[in-house]
Amino acid sequence: MAHILLFTLAVAAISTVCIAPVALALAAWSWRAGAKGLVLDALAALPLVVPPTAVGFVLLEILSRRSAVGALLERIGVEVLFTPKAVVLACAVMSFPLMFTAFRVAIETTDRRYFDVARTLGASPVRAFARVTLPLAWRGLLSGVLLAFCRALGEFGATILIAGNIPGRTQTMALAIYDRVQNGNDHEAAMLVVSVVGIAWVLVSISSILIMQQRRRLET
Repeated sequence: MAHILLFTLAVAAISTVCIAPVALALAAWSWRAGAKGLVLDALAALPLVVPPTAVGFVLLEILSRRSAVGALLERIGVEVLFTPKAVVLACAVMSFPLMFTAFRVAIETTDRRYFDVARTLGASPVRAFARVTLPLAWRGLLSGVLLAFCRALGEFGATILIAGNIPGRTQTMALAIYDRVQNGNDHEAAMLVVSVVGIAWVLVSISSILIMQQRRRLET
């Protein structure tokens, strides 16, 4: 079980690190775009509201040999489906909406006047955002990272479609729990559940504290 836990934590960490720059860039663009960013906001939220198996099916079709992406990957010798890479991809796609939404809210709650003042003083949009907006929003941003990490820990539906449930290769905590229950090994399943719930509880608690601190800072 230790191997499964370490593998799941590693996959969650890698997927979170991979999507963080993209989520931040898109959240910043959406913030600057205002109403024009509503379409992006809706698209980014789709994996939250559609069945995870539907997301997994779309990824499976994109990565299959019949598609242009799958054919290109095969040509350059990159194997994704039913490998650890597929687990990371599934976790990244499914946890992206939580991170993007949290980033968007964190940035939105900052006082835009500071950003505008920095711009009038000659700072470029990127420099003003990095030096002024990000320091004001860091608690909300960190909260989004933690929530995305927790979501990646529990990913199941998309993962099982594009990565399978291969012990020692692609089996995560969520898949291992399902496997143990199917085989009647409730004791091991319970131990896995306790482990993942404990980790998630700690991280969500930290996220909640950060959000409360952000709100208090805005009220002062």
